[in-house]
Amino acid sequence: MSSNEDKSAVAIIGSGNIGTDLMVKVLRYGKHLKMGAFVGIDPQSDGLKRAERMGVPAIATGIDGLLADPSFPSIRYVFDATSAGAHARHEALLRPHGIRVIDLTPAAIGPFVVPAVNIDQHLDSPNVNMVTCGGQATIPMVAAMARVAPVEYAEIVASISSRSAGPGTRANIDEFTETTASAIVRVGGARHGKAIIILNPAEPPLIMRDTVYGLVPGGTNREAMVESIDHMVATVKSYVPGYRLKQAVQFDEFNGRMPEEPDAPSVPRLKVSVFLEVEGAGHYLPSYAGNLDIMTSAALATAERMAERQLAVA
Repeated sequence: MSSNEDKSAVAIIGSGNIGTDLMVKVLRYGKHLKMGAFVGIDPQSDGLKRAERMGVPAIATGIDGLLADPSFPSIRYVFDATSAGAHARHEALLRPHGIRVIDLTPAAIGPFVVPAVNIDQHLDSPNVNMVTCGGQATIPMVAAMARVAPVEYAEIVASISSRSAGPGTRANIDEFTETTASAIVRVGGARHGKAIIILNPAEPPLIMRDTVYGLVPGGTNREAMVESIDHMVATVKSYVPGYRLKQAVQFDEFNGRMPEEPDAPSVPRLKVSVFLEVEGAGHYLPSYAGNLDIMTSAALATAERMAERQLAVA
């Protein structure tokens, strides 16, 4: 592990649940990263108060305060945990300074990144987008299927506790489904993709659960498919410890037609069903909020890999 002097300083913009949980993760697990500043706009927010108690420089005047802060020249990476609209402004202000930005909003200015699937393709990107919580949980499974056989169609259903869905999530349901569906194709490798989100009001709250369906050619090797999925689960679990299969991978024969081929002869296909559970680490967020934990864990893994690469080429 690098000494603190050798680590790259990061700033987190957004003092809500996601930003605060990410700060705790950087402090606990940062191998190549250290906290340089924690930025919000509400001096009374729990996140900013917690940052002060943990010895992290807290800035309550937003990105303008960060840009004016004497520590700003030392910042190498910025995590944006605010909103899509705010991120567009943040990106425009940060880019001239050569700071790498990890975007946890739906803005998607930069390429989609899912660490287990495509991080090495975007290590030099100035801005990367972490898709959505559902995307981080399910796209690795689609990619695992695509390593074995062409995935003609993939559908994901993300079920999260209503209590772990904040105002940002509730206000961006359409963006969630559209962004996730797009990433299923662009990152996961499916020909067509669809995403559904369910806010579960059950009490006590249930942890995040995800179902992934994929249609592949009928003659696909089932053992190879299971092996690929198991390997991918282990890869994601390396940075999201609470990520796991809920039950064995299921296979069903499918002889229907795809929506875009209503008049074509039916072709034998295999439906692959993967059932997942994502339990949060409980650092700042409750353990049932696996949907938020997987976002902060994926963001940290992405920035760590970027910093590792930067050190290697320095």
